[in-house]
Amino acid sequence: MGAFFGAASRRDVTLDVFFGVDYHSHLGTRRAGMVMHDDQGRFERQIHSIENTPFRTKFERDLVEFHGCSGIGCISDSDPQPLLVRSHLGVYAISTVGYISNADNIIQLFIDKRSQLTAMSSGGINATELVAALINTQDTLLDGIQYAQEQIEGSLTLLIMTSDGALIAARDRMGRLPVLIGKDDDGYCVTFESFAYGKLGYVDEHELGSGEVVRITADGYEVLAQPRDEMRICAFLWVYYGYPNSNYERQNVEVMRYRNGAIMAKNDAEAGLLPSVDYVAGVPDSGVPHGIGYATESGKPFARPFVKYTPTWPRSFMPANQEVRNRVAKMKQIPVPELIAGKKLLFVDDSIVRGTQLRETVDFLYGAGAAEVHMRSACPPIMFGCKFLSFSRSNSEYELIARRKVLELEGDEGEAHLDEYADGRTERGKCLLRSICEEMGFESLGFQTLDGMLEAIGIDRKLVCTYCWTGLK
Repeated sequence: MGAFFGAASRRDVTLDVFFGVDYHSHLGTRRAGMVMHDDQGRFERQIHSIENTPFRTKFERDLVEFHGCSGIGCISDSDPQPLLVRSHLGVYAISTVGYISNADNIIQLFIDKRSQLTAMSSGGINATELVAALINTQDTLLDGIQYAQEQIEGSLTLLIMTSDGALIAARDRMGRLPVLIGKDDDGYCVTFESFAYGKLGYVDEHELGSGEVVRITADGYEVLAQPRDEMRICAFLWVYYGYPNSNYERQNVEVMRYRNGAIMAKNDAEAGLLPSVDYVAGVPDSGVPHGIGYATESGKPFARPFVKYTPTWPRSFMPANQEVRNRVAKMKQIPVPELIAGKKLLFVDDSIVRGTQLRETVDFLYGAGAAEVHMRSACPPIMFGCKFLSFSRSNSEYELIARRKVLELEGDEGEAHLDEYADGRTERGKCLLRSICEEMGFESLGFQTLDGMLEAIGIDRKLVCTYCWTGLK
């Protein structure tokens, strides 16, 4: 996915930007960058690959060169950024987060006008450069930002630093990702994860609404564009992406996950589907709080039958080679034999997308002597690849295990009954559960209901994007 952090202050904020970006490392795996603006009006920028090395180890050596009272930085799952842009709107640094599903069409429009875009070595166009090109077609930065958001299908949240050191932050028109402003005695910062600025001494100041655009300086922030009424914030921020300390729309991630697990356990108990197990556990790491909630509500003991060894490989999806990724994921799983051998275990995972690594986890548990492995997913079956962010996006929706199983069970006819397959109480839903259990080796399987997940999030359901489950925008 990706994220950004920026600060404008009356003091040097190099370390604020450095640590603020580092605190977003769980949101991106490919690239990271920092741009500082000094008192001479100059920009200093560095971009590094973080595919195999954490952010801080790549940028620590750059800190001696960085200084300034304004700066921005980003973690990216896509192209190198932030970019420095020079146009009739001035020189500015820009970082974007989102997904442009109609990028090819936009690129063709520029080609038809004989405009130039710089191709990367792959032949593709940097998504952030494409956004900047759209912005530069207009007379002001504000007009350009809003024009770019209107032209892009998908989502666009962005942060700009202008040549005077001011920051301009814009939340996606549908508010699919959060943008928050923090304040301290010397200035302001803007970020995705609220805990990031809390650790740096900032306090909550403002949470941008959908489509809201603000200009931030050391003296305060000015609303350039008022928020829109519509919102579709991504549910996976609470279920999976978000860090436990973070709050979105004033709802804490960790609290939501406890609540979500409890609702699943309550639903299982009421339906007579609560299995007799020795322990309830969460699949590390984001599944753990969902598991705690399930265990607390069900009255079953919570345990950690295996842990992840993270000192050397903190993230199993960082290596570029798929074979190495699979091996790293396997090597990270360290069993606690006394909590596995001969035990009946129920695990809660944040989601079941393709099921590849989860199947390896189940094999690992049975290999360590588990008597039974039951599985619960903290969200409903994923039926549609994300069109707005990077979660669950794939070359084909049939890479998603639930959607693939529907095709195997009923062929094209199943497409007309996806809502039934997503409901474990229907005959089609029960067939889907049995089929996944047979393939994955689960003793039983249950998915959180859409109503249960939305109840756990705790905000008006009309404000939450549920496209991955319903296909409704």
